[in-house]
Amino acid sequence: MKNVDPTYLKHQFLIAMPHMADPNFAQTLTYIVEHTANGAMGLVVNRAQDLSLADILEQLRPDIDPPPACQHVPIYNGGPVQTDRGFVLHPSGPVFQATVQLGEISLSTSQDVLFAIADGAGPAKSLITLGYAGWDAGQLEAELADNAWLTCPFDADILFEMNSEQRLAAAAARLGINLSLLTSQAGHA
Repeated sequence: MKNVDPTYLKHQFLIAMPHMADPNFAQTLTYIVEHTANGAMGLVVNRAQDLSLADILEQLRPDIDPPPACQHVPIYNGGPVQTDRGFVLHPSGPVFQATVQLGEISLSTSQDVLFAIADGAGPAKSLITLGYAGWDAGQLEAELADNAWLTCPFDADILFEMNSEQRLAAAAARLGINLSLLTSQAGHA
């Protein structure tokens, strides 16, 4: 019998299928930060919250008025786990106190990246989330087998160059799929 290495989805997008019933993930595009035999971690990248970087900075450094431009930097709902914890995706290059290189992009989790963005010294492009999505060992694989998700190669332009409302459809279009034409019913052939 042939041994088959598992396929892990690190540095790919997950596209929620139209029948996704979980309100945390319905109509979402999720970037997979890590995926191993022990589980997976991702960040939802298309659900802006009613928060801006200015709101976060008012909490982190209350004695300093946030620059006006920070009012226009959205904060995304990265997932239902640890919603008080921040994650910043940005092109590789700048390294902060807690930065992990993920290929062409990096993930920073320390406050210094937020301060650098606010002060104009941070990465030119970034996506800030509060919270993350997590899957236990085998859970994501089971959801994929149940047709809850499509996978799509990562595209930095989708992440950094498009409005959040366009990201899901753009990722699906990379696969030649129009999500509005898919049924909301799951099934197996």
